Amino acid sequence: MAKSGLSMADVEKMSAREAFGTALAEVGEKFPNLVLLGADAIGSTRAAAFAKRFPDRTFNFGIAEQEMVSAAAGFALRGKIAVATAYGFLLSLRACEQVRTDICYQNLNVKLMATHTGLSMADAGTTHHSTEDVAIMRSFANMTVVAPSDSVETVKAVEAVIRYPGPVYLRMGRGAMSSVNTDNYEFIIGKAHTLVPGSDVTIIAYGVMVNEALIAAQRLEEQGISARVVNMHTIKPLDTECVLAAAKETGAIVTAEEHTIFGGLGEAVAGCVTSAHPVPVIRVGLQDSFSVFGAEGEVRAAMGLTADSIIHAAMQAVSMK
Repeated sequence: MAKSGLSMADVEKMSAREAFGTALAEVGEKFPNLVLLGADAIGSTRAAAFAKRFPDRTFNFGIAEQEMVSAAAGFALRGKIAVATAYGFLLSLRACEQVRTDICYQNLNVKLMATHTGLSMADAGTTHHSTEDVAIMRSFANMTVVAPSDSVETVKAVEAVIRYPGPVYLRMGRGAMSSVNTDNYEFIIGKAHTLVPGSDVTIIAYGVMVNEALIAAQRLEEQGISARVVNMHTIKPLDTECVLAAAKETGAIVTAEEHTIFGGLGEAVAGCVTSAHPVPVIRVGLQDSFSVFGAEGEVRAAMGLTADSIIHAAMQAVSMK
């Protein structure tokens, strides 16, 4: 990848958090006012690459996420670009009040870069599952919410987030992700990326569910259903132009997210089309339940976060047109 100095082949071999750590270290060279804050997980989030290169710009707060977020606000008030890293459930739940009041209320230039989100810590138990974070962050005024779909997009997103003014929540997983993006598309916060054209139904997804959407679209094509696939990497601000075009041109929408169906992408899309161009919207996600414990793939399947679930929803949406 020319801009970052990383080759695409190298990036594709990385997990999202490895891509994040590597990209952050490189971006640190471009932004001398960027500081990193951690809460005893700098190694686990892979932000250690930045810490090793810039030890004097790295601050560890121990197991104290609230204090870390409040300190990030202080750094921002002093003109720094503050990057606070932690697991998704800790940033969105444990430090929720500090995110809202210290950062968003003051509209400060703090970047919350969360790893281990969604069900990527499936084997750690429900307390460590991050399936409400998008709803929480999306509800805060001034907050931007970004969720890359693979390592290539993660590298692009890191620099875009650093350059973007104001509070941003960057949502990343833990392990390897299937590559769905090429290096030649321009990542723009707030601008969705259409991966597959289609005329019968649109599948809008983010994160790991983009790959499931692509699998579903291929199988739907075999059944004579043309499915458009949109990578909605920015949940807030939502690309309403893209959503409304999908509603008008395909007449049915399925949303897919590794998150509860409440407050996330599904509700954002439904709200958009309801107010401007009503069409059927079926939401694939956690259905008003907590997730179970187990191996990551098995937990996703148990919670209905699969291509099969997307196919079923797409066929249902098409039948409702």
